[in-house]
Amino acid sequence: MDKDGARRVAISAGAGGIGLAIARRMTKAGWRVAICDVSGEALAAAASELPGVLALRADVSDEGEVAAFFAEIERSFGGLDAMVNNAGIAGPTAGVEDIAPQDWRRCIDIGLTGQFLCTRHAVPMLKRAGGGSIVCMSSAAGKHGYAFRTPYSAAKFGVIGFAQSLAKELGPANIRVNAILPGIVEGPRMRSVIENRAAATGVSVPEMEARYLASISLRRMVTMEDVAETVYFLLSEAGRNISGQSIGVDGNVETL
Repeated sequence: MDKDGARRVAISAGAGGIGLAIARRMTKAGWRVAICDVSGEALAAAASELPGVLALRADVSDEGEVAAFFAEIERSFGGLDAMVNNAGIAGPTAGVEDIAPQDWRRCIDIGLTGQFLCTRHAVPMLKRAGGGSIVCMSSAAGKHGYAFRTPYSAAKFGVIGFAQSLAKELGPANIRVNAILPGIVEGPRMRSVIENRAAATGVSVPEMEARYLASISLRRMVTMEDVAETVYFLLSEAGRNISGQSIGVDGNVETL
């Protein structure tokens, strides 16, 4: 906590989508929030919407930019109580033989290595605070094979292993670590994924959307706010004994 008793959280890719929904929820709960993102325009909009939020540009795959982000958190907040590793990209949608190695590497660098880089800087701050919580954003693709999306699925499987390993490593320091596995989340990113997969498989967009919904037990997409509420629960005192878990927020995705 800071000198005024407020808890402090860092959120990667926090200026849009799920990250912004989490920033809104944590701000509403009275937390001090720091976000990073690669879009200056999105950061400016988020800072305007959420006064008091520390909004800085950082590419999580760039070690220097990550270090600068956490150094500013230390200067501005005096420490950290929680970290949300949210950054990731959809990556290419194509057969494995058609995926360019640089596109594979970019997806892994942002979706998995970026979580390592952020965690590497966050953990010393959490330890100085006497403990805390880390949430790593995986996906339903982290437990199901995902044809034509192999880089994304590989990154998300890796996130689960990373989170479970960290939970064991950091538990004695009173740091809890969990993975969140969103499913099919309403919004422009999912719309793009559906359109790209429809094109890759030669079916119409409505047919591809129907296929996605048919694979969800509840037959509906989840919202960004659904994910944000689960993250808030895990970071709050209510989640103080939950660690090492991979929690789906997906309506029970049966397959991808």
